[in-house]
Amino acid sequence: MTTLSQTALRPSPARRRWRDNPVVDFAVSQPLGVAGLVAVLAMVVAAVLADFIAPYDPVAIDFEAMLAPPSLAHPFGTDSFGRDILTRIMYGARTALTIGFISSFIGCTIGALIGLASAYYGGWRDMIVQRGIDLLLSFPIIVLALVVVAMVGRNRVGGIDVNLICAITVPIIPRAARVVRSAGLSIREMPYVDAARAAGYSSARIILRHMAPNVLGPYLILLTAYIAQAILLEASLSFLGLGVNEPTPAWGLMLSGNSANFYQTAPWMILFPGAAISLAVFGFNLVGDALRDWLDPRLKT
Repeated sequence: MTTLSQTALRPSPARRRWRDNPVVDFAVSQPLGVAGLVAVLAMVVAAVLADFIAPYDPVAIDFEAMLAPPSLAHPFGTDSFGRDILTRIMYGARTALTIGFISSFIGCTIGALIGLASAYYGGWRDMIVQRGIDLLLSFPIIVLALVVVAMVGRNRVGGIDVNLICAITVPIIPRAARVVRSAGLSIREMPYVDAARAAGYSSARIILRHMAPNVLGPYLILLTAYIAQAILLEASLSFLGLGVNEPTPAWGLMLSGNSANFYQTAPWMILFPGAAISLAVFGFNLVGDALRDWLDPRLKT
């Protein structure tokens, strides 16, 4: 018999329907993920609407406003060329998101396909692929990116440095492949995969139609996490002079060059771009962690 207390604690049908909404469920169960998502959305809005909401031209030089401290006219101050730092941070968000998303998407997609194929075929093919991945993983991610940049040089297409994106993509591929392979090994043993083999389907169709949809959760988590890694890597390469070139607004580029010479007299030149990088990376990492916890049925309560 159901007691009165049990009936009182049971949620109403309307409340159950409200909680069944995935957006509401994510917001209620992952408050830190929502905070990270707000930071990411703010970055996206700044990048998309920079042409309309930025107060100044990002590349316009104003010698009368050189090294101006934060004020009402320049909330984040100006740099050594008189360029408004707030404006350049807004446009720098566009550079960071473009390079970060393209690099992460290409790297995670190629890595996922390699990981699934390696898990599906197994045997000597899997051993060869995994030894190659071990070789790439032995290099720190920044070192591998530096090697690729040094080998391929620069190649701008439509305002985007294609070779820079390739340099950031290459270190992501083996890391994504290793994670997806671990998920693919268990999926390979599922009965529906055996049924697809018995039906005579090709290996490519089994991998793409039957295995790939079942690793969508890990793939989305990797995609989100490696956007943050790609943004940080692009900033590092730009800081070292191997990424984005002047006068293109980029957060890492704003920290290099003259900024290092004026860190005592104009600390805002370093403070605000560094805060933008930290907030972006922190936001994407929070979203990635929240997605991992939300999509994992073992962590459901």
